[in-house]
Amino acid sequence: MSEELEMKDLNESLDAYKSKISQVNKATLTWDKDLIFVGRTNRGYEVEYDAQQQWGCSPTETLLLSVAGCMGIDMVSFLKKMKVEIKSYKMDIVGERNPTPPQYYTAIEMIIAVAGSGLTAKKVERAISLSQDKYCSVYHSLRKDMKVKVDYTFENV
Repeated sequence: MSEELEMKDLNESLDAYKSKISQVNKATLTWDKDLIFVGRTNRGYEVEYDAQQQWGCSPTETLLLSVAGCMGIDMVSFLKKMKVEIKSYKMDIVGERNPTPPQYYTAIEMIIAVAGSGLTAKKVERAISLSQDKYCSVYHSLRKDMKVKVDYTFENV
């Protein structure tokens, strides 16, 4: 099968996966005490937020994890469709914030380490590109002026 045809099949299967995503998400944030809140998704998953970061994480930490989670889900899905057998996937993510309010992220750096069989630089770069350019909804919800750098290593095992 030609590479162009493989990419067409990959895009079609990804479009089908992404079309199952709910267009409306709901959640509830409840104040616990001091500056501690509990966020709960409509499916019952909870995240604790704490301004002092003693009892829970900060909202900006979970934003970084959301970007990482979204790209990770995309990339693993894409790589599997490319006939890669993934043994491990890890992303380290660092965010730099504006020093004064609003203290939004000005830059994010992601370092991805993936190991498996059938990996090539071209496949990893394609998976990153598909996620960043088209599929990662969290990434596309961020500021357009933010600098994002993605590096990776891969190991064929």
